[in-house]
Amino acid sequence: MSVTVPTSYALANLPRYTSYPTAPQFAALDEDSYRDWLGGIGAETALSLYLHIPFCHALCWYCGCHSTITRNEDRIARYAGGLHAEAALLEQALPAHGGIAALHLGGGTPTAIGAAALRALLAALRARFGVRPGAEFAAECDPRTLTEETIGALAAGGVNRVSLGVQDISPAVQRRIGRVQPDDTVATAVERLRGAGILRVNLDLMYGLPGQTEAEVAATARFAAALGADRVAVFGYAHVPWMKPHQNAIRDEELPGALERLRQAETAERVLREAGYEAIGLDHFARPDDSMAVAQRAGRLRRNFQGYTTDTAPALLGLGASAIGSIGTPALAGYAQNEPDERRYVAAVGTGHLPVKRGRRLSEEDRLRRHVIERVMCDFVLDLAELPEALLAEARPGLERLEADGIVALAPDMLWVTAAGRRHVRHVAACFDAYLGAGAGRHSAAV
Repeated sequence: MSVTVPTSYALANLPRYTSYPTAPQFAALDEDSYRDWLGGIGAETALSLYLHIPFCHALCWYCGCHSTITRNEDRIARYAGGLHAEAALLEQALPAHGGIAALHLGGGTPTAIGAAALRALLAALRARFGVRPGAEFAAECDPRTLTEETIGALAAGGVNRVSLGVQDISPAVQRRIGRVQPDDTVATAVERLRGAGILRVNLDLMYGLPGQTEAEVAATARFAAALGADRVAVFGYAHVPWMKPHQNAIRDEELPGALERLRQAETAERVLREAGYEAIGLDHFARPDDSMAVAQRAGRLRRNFQGYTTDTAPALLGLGASAIGSIGTPALAGYAQNEPDERRYVAAVGTGHLPVKRGRRLSEEDRLRRHVIERVMCDFVLDLAELPEALLAEARPGLERLEADGIVALAPDMLWVTAAGRRHVRHVAACFDAYLGAGAGRHSAAV
């Protein structure tokens, strides 16, 4: 795949647009307002739950997540108790609803709470909220710490999809990022998961890592395909040591430049396409029969705080420190983020308070722009005739510049992201972002 777009596009810092407005635009949100939002959920409304479990047993230097390194069992148990307390508070605050359609355990390493606590937590969530037929329960897992006991707890709790962090299979790259993980550790984890009945396995890869080469990216993509992963995510490493000081362990001079990052991303895509995967959005790949590929073909692919998703539940409830939820009703759309400090989070739920800290109620204009950005990020096509004239007039100068550089093709009433421009779709989304100037320096590289 040849590079036809100017390299300068890869150097820009842009949001990942897993929400709009993005998190820097959140402001203080009080508990009473959040309770009012929850009270507007309808009787048939499907729920999606995201539980953030921030603990890891070891530090990976590339990590950009809200995570904490600890092996303190009392501390972990207190946090697990906090999740139970928050679930009880949400159950009391919610009116009648349609039950859980999707659940995602993220982190950190969610399984760090231990198999017994995991069993108890999943059982409590099922009992409190109910589960809709066909619900997807997903968990992020570290292959290095995934035991038979933990896998059994996941399966017993209804987990039917697991994402395993692989990053790169090169031992040299692994040493440079502080995560040594032999190939057979990953292969064994996949085999055990499938043996326990958890048949949907995703693998997460990265490019742009220190000392990483195109050949190593290609080898890792072939490894993922050979294991028969249902989905493969290929994320660009976001080097933000001003936000994540532990990333200072990675030497700047070892990081690939913008053009090399672009070539690595294209190499991973080429290998996975040749192995039969369909490209999904910006950075995902899926088997043709996977629900994500089906959703993309049907125009039903969505994007939320976990990235690309098939989750269509109108109410996403975030549980745990720093977790973000999204509530959409006919009368309201808004984001709510929990207290990020673990100890203050536990204290809040322990005294009967929903631990909401920040958020944003969306205006009608916000909702429109969010829809446009989500569709271009998911579909790579926009029907410009559906846009208000004022919004289109505002976006058109930027879109015309992108057309001149080969990122989009424009017709009077349509926009298409070109094959060469798909990697740069965040630039297209940015044309519709009214808040981009505020906090832009907090975003990661666009490729």
